Amino acid sequence: MQIQRSKIDVQAQVSRQSLTEEDKWIAALNRNGDFDGAFVFAVRSTGVYCRPSCPAKRPNRKQVMFFSGFEEAERSGFRSCRRCHPRDVTSSHAELIGSICSFIEANLEKKLTLSVLSAHAGISPFHLQRTFKLAVGISPRQYIEARRLEKMKSSLRNGKTVTRALYDAGFSSRSRIYGKVQKKFGVSPGTYRRGGAGMRIEYAITSCPTGRLLFGVTDRGICAVCLGESDHAVEAAITRDYPSAIITRNDSDLAPWIECFMKYFKGQDFRRDLPIDVQATSFQWRVWKQIQAVPRGSTTTYGNIACAIGMPGSFRAVARACATNPVSLIIPCHRVTGQDGNLLGYRWGKNRKRELLSLERTINDTNVDG
Repeated sequence: MQIQRSKIDVQAQVSRQSLTEEDKWIAALNRNGDFDGAFVFAVRSTGVYCRPSCPAKRPNRKQVMFFSGFEEAERSGFRSCRRCHPRDVTSSHAELIGSICSFIEANLEKKLTLSVLSAHAGISPFHLQRTFKLAVGISPRQYIEARRLEKMKSSLRNGKTVTRALYDAGFSSRSRIYGKVQKKFGVSPGTYRRGGAGMRIEYAITSCPTGRLLFGVTDRGICAVCLGESDHAVEAAITRDYPSAIITRNDSDLAPWIECFMKYFKGQDFRRDLPIDVQATSFQWRVWKQIQAVPRGSTTTYGNIACAIGMPGSFRAVARACATNPVSLIIPCHRVTGQDGNLLGYRWGKNRKRELLSLERTINDTNVDG
């Protein structure tokens, strides 16, 4: 059975987030491969779930259920189709996205339109847009902008002028991009180039079971939590981005905050409403909020976090959100591991990640025994 092509053209304009069950059914009836990875459909009578492009005969609509991905379908008791292998979509998409990201990295200074990216990938612009957002959590345009901003920040740290850094990073117009850049920086690019001159951050350092702990605060909340072997190491971490900011040590006035961190090491979690003052994308915040829900002493995986936020293919982007977390412990990204339980990376060192998990589990066991 084929639906009129005009309906599919309209359907192709619908984002993954706004797909209705009727949209999904039309895609499945037409075996539309553009939607592979966006959802799977399961058949009650057979107990099998398939990707939208599956060549098998379509069942009666009343027998069909839709799920966001294979994990959700399998949790509901369905098994993978042996003809279309819907589990394989995630890995093939990961290879595709990896190729696109590498191309972007190598060509940031060039004009990177959706047409250019789709020509490189060999797929339609719509398929690329939908697949990329499914896997990474943001659109190709947003990803390009984020990478250009990172390149610009690196150039500014190396002493280039704002204008030179803008153009070297691939931004085509200072007047068009300047306001957007300022929002992302939290300060103006000029202030950033001057090492954060004029910014005010107070910090305190205290001992903790894993070494030395530094936290920095602005007048709006905590902006940094750094872990290291020495005062010098943690101070270097907070001054790396803003070497000219007004950063002063104030252990005395920040004593209540020190006590807050000490309570964490004694088994008490941070308040969920603890004020945090950091710049982040909406995707990063979604990941971080989900990480905060992981219980003390427990772990989850990057893949589980990706599924929990409704983007099962975005585990790589989840890992990146963990790596860019500026307030460790408060957002406990040390509780996120690889699929096989391996600790993988941690900004403050894999051994420290292991120590934090061991500490949490020991305290939990002690509290249970007590």
